[in-house]
Amino acid sequence: MDKKNQKSTKTEFHVRYAETDAMGIVHHANYPVYFEEGRSQLMRDLGSNYAEIEAAGYRMPVTELGVRYVGSFRYGEKAEIHTYIDANHSRRVTFTYDVFNSETGKKVASGFTKHIWTDKNGKVTRIPNRWAMFFSSQAIS
Repeated sequence: MDKKNQKSTKTEFHVRYAETDAMGIVHHANYPVYFEEGRSQLMRDLGSNYAEIEAAGYRMPVTELGVRYVGSFRYGEKAEIHTYIDANHSRRVTFTYDVFNSETGKKVASGFTKHIWTDKNGKVTRIPNRWAMFFSSQAIS
């Protein structure tokens, strides 16, 4: 899918010291946390959030995750996460992520997360109508 036609958002923050490893770079395990931050911001930008989804009795657990590392961050550098809704199905949604060093413009990582909709007991369900429109292929302004 052409990313120009996808719903997306940009999230920025500075890398925290606690996220770095003995080599002085961000440990690889932090990138899924960065993805979650971008995904949460996208949900807020669309007019909802995970607390609202959970209060309505639904969940969106991650079923698959992938990360491709092409660079690294050091403490204090500014990260920029571009988050996209990539695929939408009746019960699943896929988000993709591009991670940049905001100061240099260089890509540091990219990745994806796949999610399934469930009820509060973990039973797979259709995306509720209240949220189905959020995951349509129309771009947000």
